[in-house]
Amino acid sequence: MGTKERRQREFEARERLFLDTARTLIRDEGILALQMARLARACDYATGTLYQHFSSKEDLLVALATRRLEEHAQYFCQAATWQASTRERMFALTVADYRFARRHPGYSRLLQFAFTEVVWDGASEARRRALQDALQPPARAVRQIVQEAIDTGDLPDHGQDAGALMLGPWGLCTGIQSMIQTRGLLEGLGIPEPGQQLFRHSQFLLNGLGWQPLMNPVDDKALSRLVRRIENEVLANIGTAADNGMEP
Repeated sequence: MGTKERRQREFEARERLFLDTARTLIRDEGILALQMARLARACDYATGTLYQHFSSKEDLLVALATRRLEEHAQYFCQAATWQASTRERMFALTVADYRFARRHPGYSRLLQFAFTEVVWDGASEARRRALQDALQPPARAVRQIVQEAIDTGDLPDHGQDAGALMLGPWGLCTGIQSMIQTRGLLEGLGIPEPGQQLFRHSQFLLNGLGWQPLMNPVDDKALSRLVRRIENEVLANIGTAADNGMEP
């Protein structure tokens, strides 16, 4: 191995150490308590060495979110290839996203934080681009389902392309997940069963889009059966990294 290759491997190993240690510190103390100087000390490196990898704390947070996003994408791709109707597959993406967030609450909070203006704008262009690249597989999975639904007549296109039509279900899921992450918010408003509410409102939205076959969103028994089917047929065999305590 040449000197250049060895240095590159050392650089990559050091970056993994920084990210692993940052993840541990965030898990134990929270995102806001993370400090670059302390992270460097915990890794037994000078703070300047840490800044050779990450231009700022915001840069590091976006890198950490990107790293875990690859596992998140597995849930989406698994749901997208499920042998079911296009509407069931689209709903399965919502269930998969919700279950992933419950297994990985630290990651979900981190991703929510990474997309705030102050963090996103504070990260380098390279880190933002890397996260956007990591988003491409789940985005393609959603777009493909929508396009198939249009092509087969399950979904009217409403004069929109698949990319535009996927924003509604995606936005609804992201928005409600964000409210669920804000501890006590929905409970304080007297809204029970936030997960079930997410599933109901997803069905309301799909009905509103005219996505066939229509479903009664307030038929809780039918909705629960569909959720259990998705959990058994789609999500049961996906890796359980969260079970080993590795958060976020």
